[in-house]
Amino acid sequence: MPHPERPLATTPATDAAVDQATDLCGFLDAAPSPYHAVGEVRRRLVERGFSEIDESAPWPRQRGRHLVSRGGTLVAWSTEDPARVEDGFRIVGAHTDSPNLRIKPRADAGQAGWRQLGVEVYGGVLLNSWLDRDLGLSGRVAVRSGSDGGAEVRLVRDDRPLLRVPQLAIHLDRGVNDGLKLNPQTQMTPVWGTGSVDEGGFRAHLADLAEVEPGDVLSWDVMAHDLTPATLLGLDRSLLAGARIDNLLSCHAGTSALLRALDEIDDGAAGSHRPVPVVCLFDHEEVGSESSSGASGSVLATVLERIALGAGVDRDGWFAALARSACISADGAHATHPNYTERHEPAHHVAVNAGPVVKANANVRYATDAPSAALVRLAAEAAAVPLQEFVVRTDMPCGSTIGPVTAARLGVPTVDVGVAQLSMHSARELCGSADPELFARLLVRFLRP
Repeated sequence: MPHPERPLATTPATDAAVDQATDLCGFLDAAPSPYHAVGEVRRRLVERGFSEIDESAPWPRQRGRHLVSRGGTLVAWSTEDPARVEDGFRIVGAHTDSPNLRIKPRADAGQAGWRQLGVEVYGGVLLNSWLDRDLGLSGRVAVRSGSDGGAEVRLVRDDRPLLRVPQLAIHLDRGVNDGLKLNPQTQMTPVWGTGSVDEGGFRAHLADLAEVEPGDVLSWDVMAHDLTPATLLGLDRSLLAGARIDNLLSCHAGTSALLRALDEIDDGAAGSHRPVPVVCLFDHEEVGSESSSGASGSVLATVLERIALGAGVDRDGWFAALARSACISADGAHATHPNYTERHEPAHHVAVNAGPVVKANANVRYATDAPSAALVRLAAEAAAVPLQEFVVRTDMPCGSTIGPVTAARLGVPTVDVGVAQLSMHSARELCGSADPELFARLLVRFLRP
């Protein structure tokens, strides 16, 4: 265990690490909402031979690369040889949602000559990080689908600087630097123009984006997003700054690892049976996962059982396959903050660019236990990837993620692992530029043991 006052060994950025970090920046920019994140992952997988399955249609019986999506959730897997359901599943789980400001159903608001949009805080937002930023809009809109009397969902995105949450001038709050406290109802309402309140103005704007008439806009899940592009940062470009690093970095690493694991299959692997590799990207982790597309729901268990049935395995065989399975819950970890070292467990300091972080908690806020941690440690050794360990200070509460939920839902050994970062839940977060590649390498070895 490194001494807390001694610098932790860090990994210099290789060409592969720079390529992975640069691609991650593009992924972050392409995914301002969970629905766009699913769309971008789907695009990358389809380009590599994955076919999308309609959940309401019969399940395919043939081997192959497949995916299903449900709103902001996507599950992808491959049953290509040498994968066999009878040998279980190797699952990487992550989440597509991030804390942000979401537009209310009755959006148009304003006073004192300002046009504003009503917003609701989604998840554990660092409210001050959203002040004085140029914000766009993104999400999905349900629109009337024409003659059949139904509805269809369309993605919308507007990267123009539309919104801003203006901060109060220091002249009107001389004590602001003694501690800023924001009321989410009254002090986080963004402005998006001047004049009187325009009832129906937001609906009309969505109609333009969705290319329908305002009366055909039925409902929406739309949110604000920061417009600053993700970038490599620092004199030595050893850092990566961007929005939604928690947890799109893990979504990107899991997708990349799945594709790399499949690339490693060759003729020599035939006959050496291995578990089915699965990547599951859930929505709604930031608000507790209790939804039809969240980790507490049935989506992953249903997909895994249908994979087993499609492979000719009965329900008893499916339960046996679960008993041979394992899961990595991939989510961000806290790096030791140089300005707040006293907030961290002194014997478990965590550095950026020093490898993925295994997260443990005695009260099972993380799912990690000795056997599951050992599984990841062996994969890290095989991939020549360094590992770090995180526990929260005993006198502070511990956060959680999809790990315990997934472990309880499936009864599968699960370990919580992630990349170290600062500014978690800020509108713009920070991590090391070498860590995304180290994490992807670890996940490759886990998916393809």
